[in-house]
Amino acid sequence: MAEKKTVAVNRKARFEYAIEEVFEAGIMLLGTEVKSLRLGRANIADSYASHKEGEIWLWNADIPVYTHGNRNNHEPRRGRKLLLNARQIKKLIGELKVRGTTLIPLELYFNKRGFAKVAVAVA
Repeated sequence: MAEKKTVAVNRKARFEYAIEEVFEAGIMLLGTEVKSLRLGRANIADSYASHKEGEIWLWNADIPVYTHGNRNNHEPRRGRKLLLNARQIKKLIGELKVRGTTLIPLELYFNKRGFAKVAVAVA
C-alpha cells in the first residue's frame, strides 16, 4: 500500500502565508464524509482552523455530500474537530492567542493505515 493517498491540497497556502510549523492531526468524520473523501472529493482552499472551548476545529472545509447516501447525509461545510495531543492543543492555542498567528490546513489525506489526516500549519 502507498505511503499516503492525498485527497485535497491547499496550494494557495504556501504562497499567501509564511509557514512556521506543521502538525499532523486526525479529523473526526461521519461515515458519509469518509466515503466521499475516498472518492477524492474535497476542497480545503478556503478553510481554516481555530480553537473553541479548549479544542481545535476545522472550519469551512468542503466535503461534498455522498451521492449514494441516505437522509442521514452530512452537511458539506460543517465544523470538524481535529484530534491532537493535549500538549499540541495547548501549544497551538497559546500561539493563536499570544502571537496572533493562524492555523491553515495544507493537505487532507489518508495515511498508510487508512486514517484521514490533516496537515495543519501555523502561519
